[in-house]
Amino acid sequence: MKIAFPAQENNGLDSTVYNHFGSGKIFVIVETDDGTVETVFNQNLDHQHGQCQPMVALGGNHVDAVAVGGIGGGALRKLNAEGKKVFRAVEGSVKENLELIQSNKLPEITLDQTCAGHSDIGGCAH
Repeated sequence: MKIAFPAQENNGLDSTVYNHFGSGKIFVIVETDDGTVETVFNQNLDHQHGQCQPMVALGGNHVDAVAVGGIGGGALRKLNAEGKKVFRAVEGSVKENLELIQSNKLPEITLDQTCAGHSDIGGCAH
């Protein structure tokens, strides 16, 4: 399984998982079958709020899943439509969250848990 984790800094498996999919500067992508780790820059970082294009953000890299603290409804729908699972990451490193996924301890994010906005009125579910 190939899993993408948004982050702000590239520290490989020690990278801290970022709390919002579309705003992470990079994605640490881990192939669980062989332990390969690669990093890609977010190709959709400067999108308007609510206009995230997840597959563009991932630079066209094929992944099976994403693990993130929070994500907007549109991005979640687009990823799910592509057959991608989206897991609710806990605060911590890629390595810690990867271990939780592999032991089936991270839940998938549902639409009612997505970010509602980033203003004084709307806040994120995370």
